[in-house]
Amino acid sequence: MARAFRSTRRGYSASFEAAERQLLRGLFQDVITLLEPERTEDEDPLWAMVGLDPHAHKADFAAPTDSATKRLLPDADPDDAQVSLEFRRLSERGIRESKIGALREAALLLESGNVLLSDETAPRFAAALNDVRLVLAERLGLVDEQDAARIHAQDDWSKAESVDEYLALVYNFVSWLQESLMQALLKSL
Repeated sequence: MARAFRSTRRGYSASFEAAERQLLRGLFQDVITLLEPERTEDEDPLWAMVGLDPHAHKADFAAPTDSATKRLLPDADPDDAQVSLEFRRLSERGIRESKIGALREAALLLESGNVLLSDETAPRFAAALNDVRLVLAERLGLVDEQDAARIHAQDDWSKAESVDEYLALVYNFVSWLQESLMQALLKSL
């Protein structure tokens, strides 16, 4: 069973069993898949990177239709579609790539059972865990305290009979892991 993150002289340390590492790497990859921008054959990488592709259409910068992706990439101003569209055009690709980078780095850090995070890698690992939690929360329909209580009531892996019950257990595991990392970071301040 995983050992929570703790602050040490060398960094932030935790240990995981092989199945836990595999689960986390799979979750990181699933979120990467959600975030990867679609590329076209004729896309100029430089123009796309800065969001100024003269061949792009406004529809190319529309808000995501998947609710979990939209939770990761919300509108800049929910009351102003034009502002949100312009924000997406100028920054969404960079935000996606930053999130993907943190998720890939987190997956790589899980290669061994003992994980040691530095002051530089710990915040990115925490951000990757948070993105996973946001996607799981959306898939579970977590919007209020009652939903949270229902999800946190799931605590026995052997009693999980449905996909939602299993996802609730995964959500609780990722939440616990992120909380232990945040507590370790706070202790080191």
